Amino acid sequence: MLGRSDIFRAAAISALIACFAATVFAINRHPSMPVVEPLPNVPAPATDDLTAELQRCSALGPKDAVDARCEAVWEENRRRFFGRPARPLPPSPPGAVAPATTTSGDAR
Repeated sequence: MLGRSDIFRAAAISALIACFAATVFAINRHPSMPVVEPLPNVPAPATDDLTAELQRCSALGPKDAVDARCEAVWEENRRRFFGRPARPLPPSPPGAVAPATTTSGDAR
């Protein structure tokens, strides 16, 4: 005959198996697709000279890492990040190429 401790042991094992089964079921269940509400027409943030210069400097790569203008641009970006007032960017050196702008139709 089964004693009281054997019945509690069987109940505990059954409860653990039920918890394990519920966990496996919850993990393998596919979530329903969330309802996506369209965003209101929010204009894209205007790119300023700093953003364009940061993109240009990022495109230069490590071979041109010692560009003095890029160092000034990165320093200004750090100043703005930490909430300090914006300063004008240093003038472009003569013969510098204008920063390239990207279009929204770029294929990636």
